[in-house]
Amino acid sequence: MFDYSARPNLLKDRVILVTGAGRGIGAAAAKTFAAHGATVLLLGKTEANLTQVYDEIEAAGHPQPAVIPFNLETALPHQYDELAAMIETEFGHLDGLLHNASIIGPRTPIEQLSGENFMRVMHVNVNAMFMLTSTLLPLLKLSQDASVVFTSSSVGRKGRAYWGAYGVSKFATEGLMQTLADEVDTVAPVRSNSINPGATRTSMRAQAYPGENPMNNPTPEEIMPVYLYLMGPESTGVNGQALNAQ
Repeated sequence: MFDYSARPNLLKDRVILVTGAGRGIGAAAAKTFAAHGATVLLLGKTEANLTQVYDEIEAAGHPQPAVIPFNLETALPHQYDELAAMIETEFGHLDGLLHNASIIGPRTPIEQLSGENFMRVMHVNVNAMFMLTSTLLPLLKLSQDASVVFTSSSVGRKGRAYWGAYGVSKFATEGLMQTLADEVDTVAPVRSNSINPGATRTSMRAQAYPGENPMNNPTPEEIMPVYLYLMGPESTGVNGQALNAQ
């Protein structure tokens, strides 16, 4: 596991947006960031899940989060602009952006992968992520110390059979992370890095490996040290790096 111990108020006064915040790693990250002092913007497509995370953060006495229902699969360009305008009006800037939302799509040989399925995975995992990044970058540049964290995968660092669209989308994720990192290096107070969570006890992992015993994998809460490290001030200057949670 990534070796890092965060101080309790590590993220005090920081505003951090988490995509896919309704469950799994996104929900764990949102609650962990809030527990360390951040105001967390919970973005996802299922409002009921986001509200549950909101309620848990509120009940724990952490800074009041915000629920942002937003469907990355169907969102149009003007909706991204409206999202950025709302965040600027309500919060003034953005200190962190965790790209966590993604879909796995069919795990099948490329020969049997339909164009429709390929494009759907690429749209949610790459196009929407690009749109969010480019639209929110001006707000991140208003921060004194902003961090963009991309969620990668081992299959986005070395290609593997049957991971088709998902694997390709994660290679693209690494490419976007590196491109952004090179662009902001020394010219903006923004850093860009990726995390490979590894095998984690989530519904997506269960979908990919139905025969696996989930109890052999760590919970999302257990892999949070690297997320805290990259969102906090102690990783200032770390840019363009592909890190592993485990």
